[in-house]
Amino acid sequence: MATQSLQVVILAAGQGKRMHSRLPKVLHPLGGRPMLLHVLDSARRLSPGRLAVVIGHGGETVAAHLDMPDVAWALQERQLGTGHAVMQALPKLEESGVVLVLYGDVPRIASGTMRSLVDAAAENQLALLTQEVDDPRGYGRIVRDGAGRVARIVEERDATEAERAIREVNTGILAAPYSRLKAWLSGLGNDNVQGEYYLTDIVAAAVAEGCPVAVRRPSSPTECLGVNSKRELARLERLLQMDRAQALLDAGVTLADPARIDVRGELTCGRDVAIDVNCIFEGRVVLGDGVKVGAHCILRDVTVGEATEIKPFSLLEEASVGANARIGPYARIRPGTELADEVHVGNFVEVKASTLGRGSKANHLAYVGDSTVGRDVNIGAGTITCNYDGARKHRTVIEDDVHIGSDVQLVAPVTVGKGATIGAGATIFKDVPPGGLTLTEAKQVTRPGWQRPKK
Repeated sequence: MATQSLQVVILAAGQGKRMHSRLPKVLHPLGGRPMLLHVLDSARRLSPGRLAVVIGHGGETVAAHLDMPDVAWALQERQLGTGHAVMQALPKLEESGVVLVLYGDVPRIASGTMRSLVDAAAENQLALLTQEVDDPRGYGRIVRDGAGRVARIVEERDATEAERAIREVNTGILAAPYSRLKAWLSGLGNDNVQGEYYLTDIVAAAVAEGCPVAVRRPSSPTECLGVNSKRELARLERLLQMDRAQALLDAGVTLADPARIDVRGELTCGRDVAIDVNCIFEGRVVLGDGVKVGAHCILRDVTVGEATEIKPFSLLEEASVGANARIGPYARIRPGTELADEVHVGNFVEVKASTLGRGSKANHLAYVGDSTVGRDVNIGAGTITCNYDGARKHRTVIEDDVHIGSDVQLVAPVTVGKGATIGAGATIFKDVPPGGLTLTEAKQVTRPGWQRPKK
């Protein structure tokens, strides 16, 4: 349920020149999702009454990519500073309650930290999130008076040498009552080196009118890290992945190396799941009890039943796999595939938009596409379903208990009846009746004295 007294503004208008990319900075992926989505998710945990995002560079791309009914988009056409950016969001807000200001490139902010700021601002004061850092370069410094109270924030470009030595820095994240924030913003000037309207200048305005300035600290030293370059993005990616690895370990998952797993979506694991090194999980992946995933596998939007083993170097996408199955190594399971319990899909086998019934096997070097395969079917090495005629896809039906020899071509549309056996090397382009042996016979010929051409 929305909290009408709280409104959130997320600043996401920066160009991100140091990213050296045409993609707007806040759309760069972190953990498989656009960076801005992480901030939006954090904000939504507070159930705000209004949620406004200020966009500028590439704003149309951002709004189109993240089309969400609960987000009001505010455009900052000219990049005139953070204070100017918040001004653009004010018309999207209710004229009441507390406003929390976040940043689209600071994606690790914690709910508890945000709540502490909002609670402080609800007492009719300005609430700042500050942090003590060993290297304050690049940050605005918190300047305090003789009594230790916050007096103002000075940006590094405008700071004196003494001010630059201050280690308490501004994270940029703050909360304030709407009415006071609006008044402070209306009084901002741009008499500084950059010629910009700094949001941080509202601190001096608050002090001048006797408004208390509350200070809160983040619960983690890394949650206020921002992204201005690919290097910083890579650092946050590793932090995020280590967080996810630790959560999996705490839930009882065995990870061969917590530093070598990437979860770029949602991974849900049952009991006694084991994951080897360099595996990537994207979208929504569910692993049942006792599942084993070998090294260098990629799973994307996949459900895997209990006690199934996925051997190394396998790729599974938008598919479901039953219990006690064996996949790989070097198997490719493509979208639309459903594999029942006890199915074996072996090395260099590709399955696409097909169903394989319980106990069926394609152990090596096969392609099964657009097919319905029954129970206890054995598909020999080198077998392929010829499902494409150059214009349309056609379906192959293989009924229960069929045995298909090596190097068979099944030219769809075709049906192989229950219990049939197809001999090695056959090209099947007509329906095969149940039972019996089907061959495409050819006479073997030897030419005595024939010599292989030589260079």
